[in-house]
Amino acid sequence: MTPLPVFVIGQAPRPDLAAEIAAAAPGLPIAMRGALDGMTRADIAAIRPRDGTDTLFTMLPSGEGVSISKEAVTQRMRTLLETTPGPVLLACTGTFKGLPARPGLVQPSAVLNGLAEALLPRGRLGLFVPLPEQAATLGASRARDGLALSVVALRPHSDDATRAAAMAEMAAQQPDLVLLDCISYTRQDKAAAVAALSCPVLLSVAVAARAAASLLPES
Repeated sequence: MTPLPVFVIGQAPRPDLAAEIAAAAPGLPIAMRGALDGMTRADIAAIRPRDGTDTLFTMLPSGEGVSISKEAVTQRMRTLLETTPGPVLLACTGTFKGLPARPGLVQPSAVLNGLAEALLPRGRLGLFVPLPEQAATLGASRARDGLALSVVALRPHSDDATRAAAMAEMAAQQPDLVLLDCISYTRQDKAAAVAALSCPVLLSVAVAARAAASLLPES
């Protein structure tokens, strides 16, 4: 099977993300590239977000979590997409405008919105987002008629105490469906959510990986 191109908004390699994709779609070969590949740490520090609407969160290969400018990432991602044919998984749950209009581009945000609408036509949708400053923007991207939103910030790869506190905050709001709204959340985060909440929980990376895998021919 031809490897599925996976484009991260930060830098490759991302062993943590590759492990989550492998768990969600066993046997799926991937070829990972990053929008910020080739940039130094100082270069990355220079593309800080202007405001909450321009904020993306990503994990670097070192394990460091950073906030970066969506506008800068979009420009570099456009170049990657223009030179890569066939299906591609864009490994971010943010909403991107200005990317090439092409078949086979899996943008997790659109997939997740469609799935959430099918599973929860009306009710309360809970969102875990990486940073407090992303709450308004990511909440607005999921909003629709008949839906109430509960948004809780939880930085990916947080310690157990921080994760438990976020789960308790979400549980108090009694959501009907919860979305871990960042590609960097893991099966460990989902397990904690399932244990704390009495509703279904969607892990973004798993949903996106399975959607992208379905576009490839069977081996």
